[in-house]
Amino acid sequence: MYPPHHRLRLTLTAVTLAGLAIVATGVGLRAETPPPSPTYLPSVSDLMIATIQPRHIRLWIAAHSGNWAFSAYELGNLKGALNRVSRAQPLVDGNSFADMTTAVTQQPFEALAQAIKQKDIGRFEQSYADLTAACNSCHQALNRAAVVIKVPQSASVADLDFAPGAE
Repeated sequence: MYPPHHRLRLTLTAVTLAGLAIVATGVGLRAETPPPSPTYLPSVSDLMIATIQPRHIRLWIAAHSGNWAFSAYELGNLKGALNRVSRAQPLVDGNSFADMTTAVTQQPFEALAQAIKQKDIGRFEQSYADLTAACNSCHQALNRAAVVIKVPQSASVADLDFAPGAE
């Protein structure tokens, strides 16, 4: 048999190991608990209306107001919003939202960035029309041809000053 001081050491070691096992199990349980599911998950349509459409309009208005800095800002916001929509709703009718939007917007986005950088309204208008057509091609491909986006005819953002600021 073990001398008394060894038995005490073995007992303390066993208690320590048992305590660690309890803590590890508790931590493991917390890590495996699934997060609560949201009560509302916006549809692609909800997200397009709430995040994409306003940026599409603001991009147009900013360029036509001569506010190229704000145009560049909104172009970045539009790209970012499409990326966020693709993370929130990765699939649309079994198709990758990110792949679809990248395929149709990459070229118009690059052309818009160049037009904005050069402050070229003619080139901007053509690139914007190309982007708008690309959006509509996606709608058609997804059997949502009833959704037709167009170049804005008037400023519909009454609370935003589009006049160029300090650039």
